[in-house]
Amino acid sequence: MLSKLSHWIGTRRRERALRTHAIADALWQRTLAGLPFLARLEPADQARLRDLTSLFLAQKEFSTAHELELTDEISVAIAVQACLPVLNLDLDLYRGWVGVIVYPGEFVIRKTVEDEDGVVHEVEHDASGEAWEGGPVVLSWEDAQMTDGSDAYNVVIHEFAHKIDMVTGVADGHPPLFRRLHAPLDSAAWADVFDHAYDQFCAKVDAVPERRWARFERDSLIDPYAADHPSEFFAVCSEALFVKPHEFEAQYPELYRLLARYYRQDPARTGALLPGAAD
Repeated sequence: MLSKLSHWIGTRRRERALRTHAIADALWQRTLAGLPFLARLEPADQARLRDLTSLFLAQKEFSTAHELELTDEISVAIAVQACLPVLNLDLDLYRGWVGVIVYPGEFVIRKTVEDEDGVVHEVEHDASGEAWEGGPVVLSWEDAQMTDGSDAYNVVIHEFAHKIDMVTGVADGHPPLFRRLHAPLDSAAWADVFDHAYDQFCAKVDAVPERRWARFERDSLIDPYAADHPSEFFAVCSEALFVKPHEFEAQYPELYRLLARYYRQDPARTGALLPGAAD
């Protein structure tokens, strides 16, 4: 009886959230037009994504900085990109925090860093996005609009991939695996493919002569920044999976297959659920 009551309450809350945060047809069509990689989804999947976006908007609190006006266009564009990675997973992967902070452009991050000698330094650098463990996601709206598909860059997918990676602790490039969603993929199988691919990519980056660096940085599908840490490699590869799936599959077929199995989407094949994926 209790489980039935809980299910009924959950259903009522979901229906209320969908009504309260319904996305107008015109706004939804404008959002899709500005995010060409969503065109790969089947109409039924786009409809599910629309509902998931409304539920996300019901759960999160958007705010802006530096006098940027918060509009429905901003909220929906960010929310739909945040929801794409969890379309066939679970929105609960984003539980435990509520804030999405949007700056007009890049913002300054200040961090405390300890060097190899144990000396602590205060450093700062410009950033287009930041995901805080247990805290908000911070985004540059200017960068969030760089979505024409000319390259694999997508700051929203990148930061929300970090959020998924953080579910079981500090982001380390080994996101949580759930038997219900991911079997037979397990942590050992993930590490076998992912860690090897990361090591190979780092070696590739290290081997680039300084005189050829600018060209490599321009031509590489995977941003060389991904070599900084396994968590960055996971986030950058997640961008490529959804934004440039055909190129990603062609250049990194085993890694593509791994991430497609993880997200339970096959974007190179119209975004379909992978054959044989656990339900």
